[in-house]
Amino acid sequence: MPAYTEDLRAEVRAFLDREMTEITPVDRAKSWAACDPEFSRKLGAQGWIGMTWPKEYGGQARPAIDRYVVMEELLAAGAPVGAHWIADRQSGPLIQNYGSDVAKAAFLQGITKGEIFFCIGMSEPNAGSDLAAIETSAERSDGGWIVNGAKLWTTNISDAHQMIALVRTDRSRETRHDGMSQLIIDLQAPGVTRRTIEDHQSERHFGEVYFDDVFVPDDMLIGEAGQGWTQVIEELALERSGPERYLSSYRLYEELVQAHKGGTDTVIENLVGELTARLWNLRQMSLSVYESVGAKESPDIEAAIVKDLGTTFEQDLPLMVQAGIEQRDRHATGSDLIDVMEYLLRFSPIFSLRGGTREILRGIIAREIGLR
Repeated sequence: MPAYTEDLRAEVRAFLDREMTEITPVDRAKSWAACDPEFSRKLGAQGWIGMTWPKEYGGQARPAIDRYVVMEELLAAGAPVGAHWIADRQSGPLIQNYGSDVAKAAFLQGITKGEIFFCIGMSEPNAGSDLAAIETSAERSDGGWIVNGAKLWTTNISDAHQMIALVRTDRSRETRHDGMSQLIIDLQAPGVTRRTIEDHQSERHFGEVYFDDVFVPDDMLIGEAGQGWTQVIEELALERSGPERYLSSYRLYEELVQAHKGGTDTVIENLVGELTARLWNLRQMSLSVYESVGAKESPDIEAAIVKDLGTTFEQDLPLMVQAGIEQRDRHATGSDLIDVMEYLLRFSPIFSLRGGTREILRGIIAREIGLR
């Protein structure tokens, strides 16, 4: 990375030291799944949301590598960034590239201030990660669209103000991928019902949404009608390639190192060495894909590989730590390490589901290299 980014990294760390004094290790392990709107507004005031966007949209016009540095530091610290994360990562760029002037004016500056939050409406009750199977429909109406259907497993549904939904706008399609479009739907609009879903840890990171004759103005169509599949593939490259796809369990790595700092246990030393090597390789791969996205390329296959390998690592990490300390005195390892490990052992199964299941990703990769 360029030498100047070290000053930015130090600035972010100083900010996090000030703002995260009361956050416990287990809460840090929740990372980008944890929402704190006030924290997001503070980040916006620092200019760290939408920081690569043009200044006319509220951004800082900074290089893509600057954003990557900020993301790394936020994730490594376990900052509660979930409220603005999706809007910064993919909704904002999608609106910039394909949104109407009305949509750009309505949302982009609010996103950079940490005041407008988005969620993504892709998965459905009978579709899951097979996005070509979606059935939520949008029918033409005077001045817009009428939406009916449902979305499921929608991350950040309780805090989001807007949803970018993938919908069917034309059923006379030749293939499963034709006839789809993307709409920005106001989650406060009449006919929208949303419910959070309690997971196995009594947390509510995601939920379901129902649309009953919801009107969406023409200005909220993203791009052209029928081009939704092409656009969503581009969007998924943004979603799957970032450092959040291998740093979700990072808090446990930090706790492991701190608990055994200065020790001479060769089992732990070997474990830390193996985890560090895998982390570094994933980081280099993620950076490569991120640079391609920044150069307006479409590395959807490479992003799928990073997501598959990254989430595998995130799930392996708590299991490897558990195996490494299993025969040791738990009191000697530190209660924070044990607490974080136990939380991630329960939470990590979800990592290979969000952003596309492992089976879907491997199918994409296999098709690209001619195996299916």
